[in-house]
Amino acid sequence: MSLVENLRMALSSLFAHKMRSILTMLGIIIGVGSVIVVVAIGQGGEQMLKQQISGPGNTVELMYQPSEEELASDPNAYMNASFTDEDIRRLRELDGVEQIVTSSSESMSVKFKEEQIDANVTGINEGYIEVNSLAIAEGREFSEGDFLSGKRVGIISQTMAEELFKGKAPIGEIVWANGQPVEIIGTLEESTGLFAFGMNEIYVPFPMMRAAYGTNDYSSVSLQAASTDELKDVGDRAAQLMNDVHDTEDSYSVFNMEEIAAGIGQITSIMTAIIGSIAGISLVVGGIGVMNIMLVSVTERTREIGIRKAMGATRGQILTQFLIESVVLTLFGGLIGIGLGYGGASLVSLFAGWPSLISWQVVAGGVLFSMVIGVIFGILPANKAARLDPIDSLRYE
Repeated sequence: MSLVENLRMALSSLFAHKMRSILTMLGIIIGVGSVIVVVAIGQGGEQMLKQQISGPGNTVELMYQPSEEELASDPNAYMNASFTDEDIRRLRELDGVEQIVTSSSESMSVKFKEEQIDANVTGINEGYIEVNSLAIAEGREFSEGDFLSGKRVGIISQTMAEELFKGKAPIGEIVWANGQPVEIIGTLEESTGLFAFGMNEIYVPFPMMRAAYGTNDYSSVSLQAASTDELKDVGDRAAQLMNDVHDTEDSYSVFNMEEIAAGIGQITSIMTAIIGSIAGISLVVGGIGVMNIMLVSVTERTREIGIRKAMGATRGQILTQFLIESVVLTLFGGLIGIGLGYGGASLVSLFAGWPSLISWQVVAGGVLFSMVIGVIFGILPANKAARLDPIDSLRYE
């Protein structure tokens, strides 16, 4: 008997008992669907976590951490300026450095009319908004003229706009930060990332911060490399340069969030694999259900098997027939489970707000595993059918 004929007989048998077939496939459907949902959510969550932690592409943060000797000689070392204009000039000359993003922050009292709040005022240089992927919701970004002239303009966070202006449009209004006037020219889109804390923030051009508050040095410096491959080398050379310039041992170091993100990614992958394996247990349960139904089917079709053997069907043909029925049953369940998994993952992704990554490897694995389940749990019923004596089978009522 050809494969096509076996498939036709398998489909005929399944459609003859539709409800029983559907209930039998249910375990496979739930198993495959749940594995796909778990893996998709796990991979999507891992990607979002990496993006939130690693931050802008091809960047490393240069940090100043005073040594114990420095703290012993100067307990206020933490309060000292970390980077000067001369440091930035030297860093710009390093090979492989594409761009340098600097900032300096201070907590200040910001007032608008009768309203007053505490906010974080950050002086930034050109490129800061682009590199840190800050999106403007209303108004405009800083222009080149704003940086050159040190114009007293600012861009505020959505949280600050809501708390300070109480629903009024902030664009064009003047606020007073520690007694200094700042014109609001833009508001940022609300942060929705994993580490979005909804802080009161106002960004101003660094020259304005220098002129208004006497801030001459930078507290934060990030280096953007020309390529990802050069990132570690650029960071190491920058840290060594700063240690040489300031005559320190290892006070200046590179804080590469990509490495931390990679470590967290390994943890989330392990957790996804563990939870996915637990979900996969339902596939085994579904396979037991398939075996049970196939044993019932063999019993019901004992007389049919006897007739086929009497007409010359070999043991191998009977075995193949029932194995194919088992595989078709689990394959249909696997395909429906894949559709269910896609829908479930998309639904969870929609409400959770992170991407759902459904890889073709997981889909292919779900289909193959459901077929393997069909073969494994179909062997016993198929073997039982193949071993039936044709004379006893024909006498079976």
